[in-house]
Amino acid sequence: MHPALRLVRVGNLGVSFVGTLVGGLVARGTGLSLPLPIWIAVLLAALSTSLVTAGGNVLNDLLDQEGDRTNHPHRPLVTGEISNSTARTLAASLFVGGGVVVVPVLWIAPWIGVLLVLAIGALLGYEFRLKSRGFVGNLTVGFLTGMVFIYGGTAAGNLLLLLPFAAMAFLATLSREVIKDMEDVAGDVGRSTFPKTYGMGAAGGLARGAVTAALLLSAVPFFWFLRWGSVAGIIYLALVLAADGVFVLSVAYLPNRLHWEQTMSKLGMTIALFAFLAVAFR
Repeated sequence: MHPALRLVRVGNLGVSFVGTLVGGLVARGTGLSLPLPIWIAVLLAALSTSLVTAGGNVLNDLLDQEGDRTNHPHRPLVTGEISNSTARTLAASLFVGGGVVVVPVLWIAPWIGVLLVLAIGALLGYEFRLKSRGFVGNLTVGFLTGMVFIYGGTAAGNLLLLLPFAAMAFLATLSREVIKDMEDVAGDVGRSTFPKTYGMGAAGGLARGAVTAALLLSAVPFFWFLRWGSVAGIIYLALVLAADGVFVLSVAYLPNRLHWEQTMSKLGMTIALFAFLAVAFR
Protein backbone atom coordinates (compact mmCIF):
# COMPACT_ATOMS: atom_id res chain seq x y z
CA MET A 1 0.00 0.00 0.00
CA HIS A 2 1.22 3.51 -0.82
CA PRO A 3 2.76 5.23 2.25
CA ALA A 4 0.26 8.12 2.02
CA LEU A 5 -2.65 5.70 2.21
CA ARG A 6 -1.07 4.04 5.23
CA LEU A 7 -0.50 7.45 6.80
CA VAL A 8 -4.16 8.45 6.56
CA ARG A 9 -5.19 4.86 7.48
CA VAL A 10 -7.43 4.45 4.48
CA GLY A 11 -9.33 1.53 6.02
CA ASN A 12 -10.54 3.74 8.86
CA LEU A 13 -11.71 6.35 6.36
CA GLY A 14 -14.08 3.84 4.77
CA VAL A 15 -15.59 3.13 8.17
CA SER A 16 -16.04 6.88 8.84
CA PHE A 17 -17.66 7.39 5.44
CA VAL A 18 -20.03 4.44 5.80
CA GLY A 19 -20.87 5.33 9.40
CA THR A 20 -21.96 8.83 8.40
CA LEU A 21 -23.93 7.43 5.47
CA VAL A 22 -25.67 4.91 7.72
CA GLY A 23 -26.51 7.70 10.15
CA GLY A 24 -28.26 9.62 7.39
CA LEU A 25 -30.17 6.56 6.14
CA VAL A 26 -31.29 5.58 9.65
CA ALA A 27 -32.47 9.13 10.31
CA ARG A 28 -34.83 8.99 7.32
CA GLY A 29 -35.97 5.38 7.72
CA THR A 30 -36.92 4.99 4.06
CA GLY A 31 -34.15 2.65 2.97
CA LEU A 32 -32.24 4.02 0.00
CA SER A 33 -35.17 6.13 -1.20
CA LEU A 34 -33.92 9.56 -0.20
CA PRO A 35 -34.73 12.79 -2.04
CA LEU A 36 -31.78 13.85 -4.18
CA PRO A 37 -30.92 16.93 -2.04
CA ILE A 38 -30.78 14.73 1.06
CA TRP A 39 -28.61 12.15 -0.72
CA ILE A 40 -26.19 14.92 -1.72
CA ALA A 41 -26.16 16.34 1.81
CA VAL A 42 -25.47 12.95 3.41
CA LEU A 43 -22.75 12.06 0.90
CA LEU A 44 -21.01 15.42 1.39
CA ALA A 45 -21.23 14.93 5.16
CA ALA A 46 -19.70 11.47 4.78
CA LEU A 47 -16.87 12.89 2.66
CA SER A 48 -16.32 15.62 5.24
CA THR A 49 -16.09 13.02 8.00
CA SER A 50 -13.54 11.01 6.04
CA LEU A 51 -11.35 14.03 5.31
CA VAL A 52 -11.35 15.20 8.94
CA THR A 53 -10.65 11.65 10.12
CA ALA A 54 -7.73 11.42 7.69
CA GLY A 55 -6.36 14.72 8.96
CA GLY A 56 -6.62 13.49 12.52
CA ASN A 57 -4.78 10.27 11.64
CA VAL A 58 -1.92 12.19 10.03
CA LEU A 59 -1.72 14.55 13.01
CA ASN A 60 -1.71 11.56 15.36
CA ASP A 61 1.30 10.06 13.60
CA LEU A 62 3.10 13.40 13.60
CA LEU A 63 2.74 13.81 17.35
CA ASP A 64 3.23 10.18 18.35
CA GLN A 65 6.43 9.23 16.53
CA GLU A 66 8.43 8.43 19.65
CA GLY A 67 5.93 5.86 20.89
CA ASP A 68 5.39 4.52 17.37
CA ARG A 69 9.05 3.54 17.14
CA THR A 70 8.20 0.81 19.63
CA ASN A 71 4.50 0.12 19.04
CA HIS A 72 4.18 0.75 15.28
CA PRO A 73 7.69 0.75 13.73
CA HIS A 74 6.39 0.36 10.17
CA ARG A 75 4.39 3.60 10.03
CA PRO A 76 5.52 5.95 7.21
CA LEU A 77 6.81 8.79 9.41
CA VAL A 78 8.87 6.39 11.51
CA THR A 79 10.40 4.71 8.45
CA GLY A 80 11.02 8.05 6.73
CA GLU A 81 8.88 7.22 3.70
CA ILE A 82 7.04 10.53 4.23
CA SER A 83 8.66 13.65 5.71
CA ASN A 84 7.23 15.57 8.63
CA SER A 85 6.80 18.71 6.54
CA THR A 86 4.80 16.84 3.92
CA ALA A 87 2.65 15.27 6.63
CA ARG A 88 1.95 18.67 8.23
CA THR A 89 0.84 20.11 4.89
CA LEU A 90 -1.33 17.07 4.23
CA ALA A 91 -3.00 17.27 7.66
CA ALA A 92 -3.85 20.96 7.26
CA SER A 93 -5.22 20.38 3.75
CA LEU A 94 -7.42 17.53 4.91
CA PHE A 95 -8.94 19.56 7.76
CA VAL A 96 -9.66 22.48 5.44
CA GLY A 97 -11.12 20.15 2.83
CA GLY A 98 -13.40 18.59 5.45
CA GLY A 99 -14.86 22.01 6.14
CA VAL A 100 -15.13 23.15 2.54
CA VAL A 101 -17.04 20.14 1.20
CA VAL A 102 -19.77 20.47 3.83
CA VAL A 103 -20.51 24.15 3.13
CA PRO A 104 -23.42 23.36 0.73
CA VAL A 105 -25.06 21.25 3.45
CA LEU A 106 -25.34 24.29 5.71
CA TRP A 107 -28.24 25.55 3.59
CA ILE A 108 -30.48 22.65 4.64
CA ALA A 109 -28.84 21.60 7.93
CA PRO A 110 -27.16 24.60 9.63
CA TRP A 111 -26.41 22.63 12.80
CA ILE A 112 -23.93 20.49 10.90
CA GLY A 113 -21.50 23.42 10.97
CA VAL A 114 -21.66 23.52 14.77
CA LEU A 115 -21.07 19.77 14.95
CA LEU A 116 -18.09 20.02 12.60
CA VAL A 117 -16.46 22.76 14.69
CA LEU A 118 -17.15 20.75 17.85
CA ALA A 119 -15.67 17.58 16.34
CA ILE A 120 -12.52 19.27 15.02
CA GLY A 121 -12.08 21.05 18.35
CA ALA A 122 -12.38 17.76 20.23
CA LEU A 123 -9.97 16.06 17.82
CA LEU A 124 -7.34 18.79 18.14
CA GLY A 125 -7.82 18.87 21.90
CA TYR A 126 -7.25 15.13 22.00
CA GLU A 127 -4.09 15.19 19.90
CA PHE A 128 -2.43 18.16 21.60
CA ARG A 129 -3.54 17.70 25.21
CA LEU A 130 -6.03 15.00 26.14
CA LYS A 131 -4.27 11.98 24.59
CA SER A 132 -1.62 12.09 27.31
CA ARG A 133 -4.27 12.15 30.03
CA GLY A 134 -5.40 8.59 29.66
CA PHE A 135 -9.06 8.01 30.34
CA VAL A 136 -10.27 11.46 29.29
CA GLY A 137 -8.52 10.84 25.97
CA ASN A 138 -10.34 7.53 25.60
CA LEU A 139 -13.62 9.32 26.27
CA THR A 140 -12.82 11.88 23.58
CA VAL A 141 -12.18 9.21 20.95
CA GLY A 142 -15.45 7.52 21.90
CA PHE A 143 -17.25 10.85 21.62
CA LEU A 144 -15.81 11.44 18.13
CA THR A 145 -16.91 7.98 16.99
CA GLY A 146 -20.45 8.57 18.19
CA MET A 147 -20.44 11.94 16.45
CA VAL A 148 -20.04 10.19 13.09
CA PHE A 149 -23.61 8.87 13.30
CA ILE A 150 -25.01 12.13 14.67
CA TYR A 151 -23.29 14.03 11.86
CA GLY A 152 -25.00 11.87 9.23
CA GLY A 153 -28.35 12.09 11.01
CA THR A 154 -28.10 15.87 11.18
CA ALA A 155 -27.37 16.07 7.44
CA ALA A 156 -30.55 14.04 6.84
CA GLY A 157 -32.61 16.17 9.22
CA ASN A 158 -33.17 13.92 12.26
CA LEU A 159 -30.57 14.19 15.00
CA LEU A 160 -32.43 12.67 17.98
CA LEU A 161 -33.08 9.30 16.37
CA LEU A 162 -29.34 8.65 16.16
CA LEU A 163 -28.64 9.14 19.87
CA PRO A 164 -28.88 5.45 20.91
CA PHE A 165 -26.65 4.40 18.03
CA ALA A 166 -24.15 7.13 18.86
CA ALA A 167 -24.15 6.00 22.50
CA MET A 168 -23.52 2.37 21.50
CA ALA A 169 -20.66 3.46 19.23
CA PHE A 170 -19.24 5.60 22.05
CA LEU A 171 -19.21 2.70 24.52
CA ALA A 172 -17.83 0.14 22.06
CA THR A 173 -15.06 2.54 21.06
CA LEU A 174 -14.27 3.31 24.69
CA SER A 175 -13.78 -0.40 25.31
CA ARG A 176 -11.53 -0.77 22.27
CA GLU A 177 -9.47 2.29 23.17
CA VAL A 178 -8.80 0.90 26.64
CA ILE A 179 -7.80 -2.44 25.12
CA LYS A 180 -5.45 -0.63 22.72
CA ASP A 181 -3.83 1.16 25.67
CA MET A 182 -3.42 -2.19 27.40
CA GLU A 183 -1.70 -3.58 24.30
CA ASP A 184 0.57 -0.52 23.93
CA VAL A 185 1.42 -0.11 27.61
CA ALA A 186 5.08 -1.05 27.11
CA GLY A 187 5.73 1.53 24.39
CA ASP A 188 3.56 4.44 25.55
CA VAL A 189 5.78 7.42 26.29
CA GLY A 190 4.55 10.44 28.24
CA ARG A 191 0.98 9.15 28.51
CA SER A 192 -0.86 8.44 31.77
CA THR A 193 -3.13 5.80 30.29
CA PHE A 194 -5.73 3.98 32.33
CA PRO A 195 -3.83 0.66 32.44
CA LYS A 196 -0.57 2.41 33.34
CA THR A 197 -2.25 4.35 36.16
CA TYR A 198 -4.66 1.79 37.59
CA GLY A 199 -3.32 -1.53 36.35
CA MET A 200 -4.32 -4.07 33.75
CA GLY A 201 -7.03 -5.64 35.92
CA ALA A 202 -8.89 -2.37 36.41
CA ALA A 203 -8.53 -1.55 32.70
CA GLY A 204 -10.04 -4.91 31.79
CA GLY A 205 -12.94 -4.23 34.16
CA LEU A 206 -13.55 -0.85 32.54
CA ALA A 207 -13.57 -2.38 29.05
CA ARG A 208 -16.05 -5.05 30.17
CA GLY A 209 -18.30 -2.45 31.80
CA ALA A 210 -18.42 -0.35 28.62
CA VAL A 211 -19.30 -3.40 26.53
CA THR A 212 -22.03 -4.41 28.99
CA ALA A 213 -23.61 -0.95 28.78
CA ALA A 214 -23.45 -1.04 24.96
CA LEU A 215 -25.18 -4.44 24.93
CA LEU A 216 -28.00 -3.10 27.10
CA LEU A 217 -28.44 -0.08 24.83
CA SER A 218 -28.75 -2.30 21.76
CA ALA A 219 -32.35 -3.06 22.81
CA VAL A 220 -33.39 0.62 22.88
CA PRO A 221 -34.53 0.83 19.22
CA PHE A 222 -37.21 -1.81 19.91
CA PHE A 223 -38.71 0.35 22.66
CA TRP A 224 -38.56 3.55 20.62
CA PHE A 225 -39.13 3.24 16.86
CA LEU A 226 -38.52 -0.34 15.67
CA ARG A 227 -41.20 -3.06 15.60
CA TRP A 228 -40.19 -6.55 16.78
CA GLY A 229 -42.11 -8.39 14.07
CA SER A 230 -41.05 -6.24 11.12
CA VAL A 231 -38.48 -7.40 8.58
CA ALA A 232 -36.15 -4.61 9.67
CA GLY A 233 -36.68 -5.59 13.30
CA ILE A 234 -35.86 -9.24 12.65
CA ILE A 235 -32.72 -8.41 10.66
CA TYR A 236 -31.60 -5.88 13.28
CA LEU A 237 -32.14 -8.40 16.06
CA ALA A 238 -30.14 -11.12 14.28
CA LEU A 239 -27.25 -8.81 13.45
CA VAL A 240 -27.14 -7.03 16.78
CA LEU A 241 -27.11 -10.35 18.64
CA ALA A 242 -24.18 -11.45 16.48
CA ALA A 243 -22.41 -8.16 17.20
CA ASP A 244 -23.13 -8.48 20.92
CA GLY A 245 -21.65 -11.97 20.91
CA VAL A 246 -18.46 -10.76 19.26
CA PHE A 247 -18.22 -7.87 21.72
CA VAL A 248 -18.46 -10.35 24.58
CA LEU A 249 -15.54 -12.23 23.02
CA SER A 250 -13.62 -8.95 22.74
CA VAL A 251 -13.41 -8.70 26.52
CA ALA A 252 -13.63 -12.37 27.51
CA TYR A 253 -9.90 -12.99 27.95
CA LEU A 254 -8.68 -9.64 29.24
CA PRO A 255 -5.98 -8.84 30.17
CA ASN A 256 -4.63 -11.63 27.93
CA ARG A 257 -4.70 -12.03 24.13
CA LEU A 258 -4.88 -8.25 23.72
CA HIS A 259 -4.30 -8.04 19.98
CA TRP A 260 -6.94 -10.71 19.35
CA GLU A 261 -9.37 -8.95 21.68
CA GLN A 262 -8.86 -5.68 19.80
CA THR A 263 -9.50 -7.48 16.50
CA MET A 264 -12.74 -8.91 17.89
CA SER A 265 -13.80 -5.42 18.96
CA LYS A 266 -13.28 -4.11 15.42
CA LEU A 267 -15.24 -7.05 14.02
CA GLY A 268 -18.09 -6.40 16.46
CA MET A 269 -18.24 -2.76 15.39
CA THR A 270 -18.40 -3.80 11.73
CA ILE A 271 -21.30 -6.18 12.35
CA ALA A 272 -23.05 -3.53 14.45
CA LEU A 273 -22.78 -1.11 11.53
CA PHE A 274 -24.77 -3.53 9.36
CA ALA A 275 -27.30 -3.90 12.19
CA PHE A 276 -27.72 -0.12 12.31
CA LEU A 277 -28.19 -0.07 8.52
CA ALA A 278 -31.09 -2.53 8.84
CA VAL A 279 -32.96 0.10 10.85
CA ALA A 280 -32.93 2.38 7.80
CA PHE A 281 -35.41 -0.02 6.14
CA ARG A 282 -37.91 0.04 9.00
